[in-house]
Amino acid sequence: MKGAEGVSTPVPLKTTPYSSSGSAPPPPASAVASPVSPPPPQKQLVPHLFQECETSVISQLVTEMISRLIAHNDRIPLTSATITRFHSRAPPGIKLDDYLRRIVKFASVEPSVILLLLVYVDRICELHPTFTISSLTVHRFIIAAVTSGSKALSDIYCTNTYYARVGGISLQELNLMEIEFCKMIGWRLSSSITLLQQYYANLVRTSPLYVLCPPGTSPSLAHNPQPHQQQPLPSSSPHPPPSPRTNN
Repeated sequence: MKGAEGVSTPVPLKTTPYSSSGSAPPPPASAVASPVSPPPPQKQLVPHLFQECETSVISQLVTEMISRLIAHNDRIPLTSATITRFHSRAPPGIKLDDYLRRIVKFASVEPSVILLLLVYVDRICELHPTFTISSLTVHRFIIAAVTSGSKALSDIYCTNTYYARVGGISLQELNLMEIEFCKMIGWRLSSSITLLQQYYANLVRTSPLYVLCPPGTSPSLAHNPQPHQQQPLPSSSPHPPPSPRTNN
C-alpha cells in the first residue's frame, strides 16, 4: 500500500492486527483448525457365551445381519419362478426390528431360537439358491422359522394359534407355511450349541456396537445380565395385541 507521502511501503505479515479497511485479516493456514471427527462409539462388552447374553442384544445382532441381507437382496429382480409361499404382495407396514421384538416379547422366544434364524437362512439358501431373504419374505419367514425352531429347541412353546396372532397371519396360513418351511429345510430343524455359539461370536465380531468378553470373565455393565429364563406359556399368558397383518 502507499504511505502518507505516496511512497510504497510493504504490508507487514502477522503483526498487523487490522487491515486498512478495519476488518481482521484471515488467520494463517496453520492456525485454521481442521475438522475434528467424533470419536468412535465405545463398544459394549457382552458375555462370551450366548446363553448368558441378554435376549435384546441377540435380537439386535440378528436384526442387523438380516437387514444387511435384505439391503442386498432387494436389488435382485423378482421373477415368477422365484416366488414362494413366503412372499408378500408388498412389504408389511411393521419394521423388521419391531416385528422380531414383538415375537420375542409375546412368545417368550429363547436366545437359541433367535440365533437359529440365521442357521435356517443359510440352510435354506444352500438348498434353494434362488430363495432370498428380502423385504417381501422376511416377516413370514421369521414367524414360520420361530414356530418351527421353538418346537425343535424349546421345552415350552406356544400353540400355532398363538404364534399366528402374534405374527399377524391366519392360523391356516401359518400351518401351511410351517409345513413348507420344514420341507424346504429338509426337516433339519435342530442345531448344536457349538454351532449357535459360532454364529453368536461372528455376529459380535462384525458388530460396531459390541465386543466379546474374554472367556471366563463377565462384562463390566451397570447391571448383570441374567440368562434367559423362559416364562410359562401359553394358557397363562395374556392375549397379545393384534399385529399388523403381513400381506398375502
